[in-house]
Amino acid sequence: METATQLLIAGGRDGFGLDGTAYTEVVDAAHRAPSWLDGLASAYSTYGLALFAVLMVIGWWRARDQDARRAVLALAAPALTVIAFAVSTGLKQVVREDRPCRSLRVITLEACPAPGDWSFPSNHATLAAAAAVTLWFVSVRLGVVATVAALAMALSRVWVGAHYPHDSLAGLAVGALVALPLARAVSRHALTAAGFLGRTTRLRPLITS
Repeated sequence: METATQLLIAGGRDGFGLDGTAYTEVVDAAHRAPSWLDGLASAYSTYGLALFAVLMVIGWWRARDQDARRAVLALAAPALTVIAFAVSTGLKQVVREDRPCRSLRVITLEACPAPGDWSFPSNHATLAAAAAVTLWFVSVRLGVVATVAALAMALSRVWVGAHYPHDSLAGLAVGALVALPLARAVSRHALTAAGFLGRTTRLRPLITS
């Protein structure tokens, strides 16, 4: 009788045919790279999402007394990012693509996730892209920084061996496609929300003259 773990492995799809060769080339490059570079990539892959939270706080802090619309967008950014994450997680359960490190049995910088922790799309790339798109509505400068950081996050997930390149690219696309219409909707109603917040909190009103 098959165990639950065996069933999970059997139920997964193999994404090697799309860009498995590119994946193995990146993983091999990681093995040949200097240890400091691998350490930096691993640390960013694991903890880099915190950077986007910091950028959101900076965006709100700068806009709180000068631009009500942007301040509301900065406050909404975490929620929009979480929505994109939920969509990405749902897609994982539909596609059920095995992690490349599990399918190929390669040695990677990051420990291979357990069976059933599906690969497509990359949640890290989704979160990073959604945050970056939302931050463009808050500040162009923050949007540029976040976009570069999102691309670096997508690359780092392949570098450490956690995802195929197409997983990271799909994650970027999902994050952007989910966050963009939501951010536009929030932007249209931001001044109304700012007025409501100003009336219902003891903080200084977000709308300034």
